[in-house]
Amino acid sequence: MRSSSFISHFWHYFLSFVLIAFTTAIFFALRDALDTTLVALLYLIPLGMITAFWGFGPGITSALVTFLTFNYFFIEPYYTFTVHRATDVVILVVFLVVAVVISQLVGRALAGLAAATAREREATQLYELSTALAGLHNDHAIAEILARQVQEVSQGETVELNITGAETFAFRLPESATPHRPPEWVIPMQVARGALGEIRLWRAAPALTSSEKRLLQTFASQGALALERARLAQAESRARVLEESDRLKSAILSSVSHELRTPLSTIKAAASSLRSNEVSWDSPVRPELIAAIDDEADHLNMLVGNLLDMSRIESGALKPKREWNILPEIVGSVLARMKHLAGEHRLEVDVPESLPLVPVDYVQMEQVFTNLVSNSVKYAPEKTVIRVRAFVEGELIHVLVSNQGPQVPQEHLDRIFDKFYRITAADRVTGTGLGLSICKGIIEAHGGRIWAENLHDGLAFNFTLPLIWEGTPPPQLPMDTETE
Repeated sequence: MRSSSFISHFWHYFLSFVLIAFTTAIFFALRDALDTTLVALLYLIPLGMITAFWGFGPGITSALVTFLTFNYFFIEPYYTFTVHRATDVVILVVFLVVAVVISQLVGRALAGLAAATAREREATQLYELSTALAGLHNDHAIAEILARQVQEVSQGETVELNITGAETFAFRLPESATPHRPPEWVIPMQVARGALGEIRLWRAAPALTSSEKRLLQTFASQGALALERARLAQAESRARVLEESDRLKSAILSSVSHELRTPLSTIKAAASSLRSNEVSWDSPVRPELIAAIDDEADHLNMLVGNLLDMSRIESGALKPKREWNILPEIVGSVLARMKHLAGEHRLEVDVPESLPLVPVDYVQMEQVFTNLVSNSVKYAPEKTVIRVRAFVEGELIHVLVSNQGPQVPQEHLDRIFDKFYRITAADRVTGTGLGLSICKGIIEAHGGRIWAENLHDGLAFNFTLPLIWEGTPPPQLPMDTETE
């Protein structure tokens, strides 16, 4: 490479001499027609061209050669370096000074242009690297982007990034085996907290220039900052997850402890009364106490079931055991079981027997209707109507459970199915805030959709379920026939 550089410089000087000789030959042929001062001015044109195209060294050398040729061929007496007239001495001195100054000015301008171009290229490469690294939160992705940028800038034989930390790994370009020699340059990737890795570069020739080294060191700093930013983002994300987990844990403990206390108190009071001799066997209070124990035990069972179901939903273990079921039977069994919990609410049902079979998990759909009706009972005023409707809508079954309770602000409608999210009457209505969230998990596990909407006289929960299961439409129920 050194011999190639020497040959290149040699050709620059050689071409400079050729251009000066060619120019001198033209001027010599026109010597009688040209004034000496004009020749001196015309000589400045090739000198500027030489400096512009081949650099400062050839320009200065050409200026000295031109000074000698101008004196030799165009200052009387000709063909000698002797000068007799004072004006000719002044012309020669001025010519030499102007030629040297022009060469210097052009050389500096070219050097400044080259430096500005190099800085612009470096700024562009840094911008491209920063843009590529922005938003990356994965160490492997950062290492790949950084290695490709280093490879593009250095044109090295091999680039290898060794990343240290919780996960230590190496990324190499190209992916073939590393050369059997130490790397020519190793750039540490350093931040305030310590080293995050290093860049190993194999490039035997040409040697890295100072600007290339400076740019690669900047690349290493940018890569180290990107790695640190990614790890801080990961740490922040883990901290947020832990904080949210602690918040949910506290909410569960607070809600469940409050929810358990009421039925346990009722069961304890009823059991204590029955255990004592204060209530005789034939007392009319006895059935009421037993009913209270039974109801509160069901309440506790539903509470624990909701917690277990929520856990299965979050872990992805809630898998419906789908079969073709009769929807009116599911609704009827739920309402029959909840009739005593409905209190003074009036239940209206519009679920036709003619509805097609639905491919659902019977137990899970019972829980959906139980949670929706239970929510309506909690929030709707006494002696109001709770309606359950179902109808076919294309290839879907559409179910609507409505009540005459308070409406929900529009901005909160999409969030009432979130865990522990309660808006209306949260201060006077007990509950864990899991019922609607469980409904959403079950419906979505069946491939359906659930949402809430405000009515003119209350609130409605809607959900749809597909009637097509595994590409099969609902089977036809056998028709009852009457024999005469």
